[in-house]
Formats: sequence, C-alpha cells, structure tokens
Amino acid sequence: QVQLVESGGGLVQPGGSLRLSCAASGSIFSINNMGWYRQAPGKERELVAVISGGNTNYADSVKGRFTISRDNAKNTVYLQMNTLKPEDTAVYYCNADLIEQIWGHRRVMVYWGKGTLVTVSS
Repeated sequence: QVQLVESGGGLVQPGGSLRLSCAASGSIFSINNMGWYRQAPGKERELVAVISGGNTNYADSVKGRFTISRDNAKNTVYLQMNTLKPEDTAVYYCNADLIEQIWGHRRVMVYWGKGTLVTVSS
C-alpha cells in the first residue's frame, strides 16, 4: 500500500501565497508522474499541474502563478501558489502514478491523497 499525505492548505487573502506539499510513502518501487488536482464546490475535479521527470504542465488558469516541483529523494511533490485568486478556492488533491512493489511483485497503480482545503478570501 501507498499513502499520499498533503499539507499546507489554509485561508489566504487574494494576492497571497501558499505552498502545498504531498509526501508519498509505502511500498513504492518508482514514481512516474506526480500532480495536483483541485475540486471547487459544485464543480468537477480538474488538473492543476503535473510533473514527469523534468517536464511540467499546467492548467491555463494557473500558468505564471503556480509552480510544481518534486524532490525525488523524498518522494514529495510541491505546489507553490502565488497571486492567489478567490476562484482558486478548492480542495487540492495530490496524485501519483507509480509502480508499487509488494512481496517482489510490481504493478502500476494510481493513488490519491485525501485533499487539503485552500480558501482564498478577504
């Protein structure tokens, strides 16, 4: 089993910044992609940013404001969010596409964290 634990959410004023972290632990052989998704009230979950090797991709709505990065040694992905807007308010979920190894058997799995709430409001 693999666990993803997010941290760093909270309440911030418009124009402010937050940094989210997501640490993966457990029976991990290797991690391919890690990313962040978000779900606002009444809306579907959407991709925010993803990192694979040295490549990153962002939703158009966050380009230039958010930066995703990864510490491979710690199996941790970060999301630096700057110039936050009220429309960024959502629960942010960490996602990992990885190879799990249990008792010598490997399989490709996708895991999600439980989410961390980001509220942008004055």
